Amino acid sequence: PQHVVLYPLVAKSLRNIAAGKDPLEGQRHCCSIAQLHDHYSLGYPDLDELQKNPQPLTFDIELLKVEAPGSYQQDPWAMTDEEKLQAVPLIHKEGNELYRQGKVQEAAAKYYDAIACLKNLQMKEQPGSPDWIELDQKITPLLLNYCQCKLQCEEYYEVLDHCSSILNKYEDNVKAYFKRGKAHAAVWNVAEARADFAKVVVLDPSLRPVVSKELRSLEARLREKDAEDKIRFKDIFSQ
Repeated sequence: PQHVVLYPLVAKSLRNIAAGKDPLEGQRHCCSIAQLHDHYSLGYPDLDELQKNPQPLTFDIELLKVEAPGSYQQDPWAMTDEEKLQAVPLIHKEGNELYRQGKVQEAAAKYYDAIACLKNLQMKEQPGSPDWIELDQKITPLLLNYCQCKLQCEEYYEVLDHCSSILNKYEDNVKAYFKRGKAHAAVWNVAEARADFAKVVVLDPSLRPVVSKELRSLEARLREKDAEDKIRFKDIFSQ
């Protein structure tokens, strides 16, 4: 066994990565010795104890998988800005392929990674600047794809939040209105759903048949719910 002085800091970074966070989250901008000072907490009691009382460590390494040469992909946090820009179209394509295969959760994760790359770049730009807007216009279709996955996973409130954020910036985005309308309908926000579907038809009249189908489905669900409620209330009052 070897004495590993900096292991607590490495372990904290690895745990952040596993949780989908920035590996440097919470670390102060100072030297390693200052990081290890006994008044500094890493946020994990076991790592804090190891930091205060260093000891030899033995590591058991488990081989999880073997990847072919050239197939390894860096996590977004580890990429340079240029690598992020180059990776986004590839990640987007992978997400689309997974979606076509019916692997919706996996596709959503890909879209999320692509969005994260662009959001990271966007944070470095002045809001409203040409570069910021260009990045935002790349984020929007990815976010709509992500929302489509979330609709199928029945995570409707996340769809409502993301589509509303898009429409706050792009008031004529038909896809955002349509997906938000479906999410509203799913959680029984009937008036809001009808309003969003009406907006879809105004912006793109060719979608009227699709919207009519969604409205018929909503009305059928409402009739079914009304019948169930009548039976339920009848049973309650008859007791």
